[in-house]
Amino acid sequence: MTNKQYPINEALLKDDLYQAVNGEWLQHAVIPADKPTTGGFADLADNIEKTLMADFQAMLDGKDIPDDPYLQEFIKYYRKAANFDEREALGFAPAQKFLDRILDLKDLQDWQEALPELTMSGYPTPFPMSVDPDMKDTAHYALYAEAPHLILPDKTYYTDEKKDQADQLLAIYQNMVRKLFSLAGYSADFAEDHLQRALAFDAALAPHEKDSTERADYTKMYNKYTPAEFAQTSSAIDLVAYAQRLVGTTVDQVIVTEPNYYAALNQLVTPATFAQIQSWIVVKMLIAMAPYLTDEMRVTSGEYGRALSGSKEAKKPQKAAYYLATNQFDQVVGLYYGHKYFGPQAKADVHHMVEKMVAVYKQRLENNDWLSAATRKQAVVKLNNLGINVGYPDELDPLYTKFSVDESASLLDNDHEFTKIILKDHYGRLTKPVDRTRWGMPAHMVNAYYNPSFNIIVFPAAILQAPFYSLDQPASANYGGIGAVIAHEISHAFDNNGAKFDEYGNMNNWWTDADLKHFQELAEKMIKQFDGLTTPAGKVNGKLVVSENIADAGGLSCALQAAKEDGSADLRAFFINWARIWCMKSSLERQKLLLAIDVHSPHELRANIQVKNLDDFYQTFNVQPGDGMYLPASERVNIW
Repeated sequence: MTNKQYPINEALLKDDLYQAVNGEWLQHAVIPADKPTTGGFADLADNIEKTLMADFQAMLDGKDIPDDPYLQEFIKYYRKAANFDEREALGFAPAQKFLDRILDLKDLQDWQEALPELTMSGYPTPFPMSVDPDMKDTAHYALYAEAPHLILPDKTYYTDEKKDQADQLLAIYQNMVRKLFSLAGYSADFAEDHLQRALAFDAALAPHEKDSTERADYTKMYNKYTPAEFAQTSSAIDLVAYAQRLVGTTVDQVIVTEPNYYAALNQLVTPATFAQIQSWIVVKMLIAMAPYLTDEMRVTSGEYGRALSGSKEAKKPQKAAYYLATNQFDQVVGLYYGHKYFGPQAKADVHHMVEKMVAVYKQRLENNDWLSAATRKQAVVKLNNLGINVGYPDELDPLYTKFSVDESASLLDNDHEFTKIILKDHYGRLTKPVDRTRWGMPAHMVNAYYNPSFNIIVFPAAILQAPFYSLDQPASANYGGIGAVIAHEISHAFDNNGAKFDEYGNMNNWWTDADLKHFQELAEKMIKQFDGLTTPAGKVNGKLVVSENIADAGGLSCALQAAKEDGSADLRAFFINWARIWCMKSSLERQKLLLAIDVHSPHELRANIQVKNLDDFYQTFNVQPGDGMYLPASERVNIW
């Protein structure tokens, strides 16, 4: 049953909106054994999973095969992924050559010579690079140098404060890696040597990396180095020559996202640490390749991830094959879903709804009482330039024209060829004009996003259904659902990160000093409102979640105004559906993980805290001092 089918606890509305609306459902809801969460977004994703798995199974069985070459290629790949007999028969053999490629390297010099080829084949490095729009000139691409992923979820896990949690997780990680080495046919001694060297290298990286809160501040990622400055970060590796071989042209700048990490690179990457680096790559590759091999290796390779998320068991083989294949062909699958289950009429309807929310937002900006006329004018210019993408892209990413499944090769070999195609395309972009048409999410993903570098909002088809949006629910409920989500994404253009980008998506200050100071004071109030709030998994870090909270607050205020302007305004339905969309039940492990690394607040707080800032909420439910949902007027935070 969905939470809509359970009764609302009327007596609780004034004390805990989230529990009043969702409490009965929460008592009965059972998290699927192969998932970390259920309810809300997750339920929609589960329904889409069932629908598409059934559709694609029919295609696998030779029925309903569409006249679409890209979908046909996807089905070939899905068939390869779902052929567990073949995967079992091949065992570890398809992966052997990829591991040997690293194990055969003799020293740092040997590795340096192979680095461009290895990177283009998907091997990890301690100095990952990517090509993305230049944050200060988004019409052109730039080369970014980043820091590698740590084994534990975040730098903070490597501190004394989280030692017990880290020790438990690392014990699970080590057991998983030992089992994988054993399944691959290696001795226990060989496995232990590589495992311990990999862990030592990971531990050496951690102190120099940013934590999740630091990474949440976009603008601090932009640190421009000349080639000469970048070259000085490593005496052991010629990083500029490496970068130029990756992108196939000369590099006149490198944007370093983590200067502290690159300041330490000279001590991290040396001839003396090469053995650790080699083992670190071997272990990472072993884990990355396992899902493409036997089912036992696939299940084993997920043990650490399941410990982090709290999922009780691995996905069944067919479902795992579905996810593996759809992830590789995500935009192809998204277009299929968008055309079949959403369609051009819904696309036009929702586009109109987004335009309406933008108009309401513009009105709110024009009536804003704390911005100067100069800043307000620039904010409206930014809003006028906001791009809107709804449902699914108009055209398929041309990259998919290059995907061709070799039915005589193994699943892993096919994946390897696709990886090379993707990376060649990625690194080859540097000198090309920026392509703003590519979507960052497929249409069947239940989500939405704002891209500050392009100043666009994107709403994939999957989120555009009940409880977010339905013709069967009151218009006010739709405003409390999809309306608030739409306005949330618009608000990201004016959150503490997005506000630093102009109408073209360039990082460029368009604020007066006084307005910026006032905005920062309001953001600080939002930080304080959430900081230290307790949940069953621990305390909220107000700084980590501030950008999403500003977007929630702006989104809810804007959607509320739109609902009030609608002829059939029903604010009770508005607030109840707002609480309903955040309905979710998650494992404690997942809650702990998200508190540490996620920029979103826990769902029950998103539902409850934001409404306390709105006077209309108090009037709608007659909330008085002493009620759990009451917040004195002086403590209410309103930004947009």
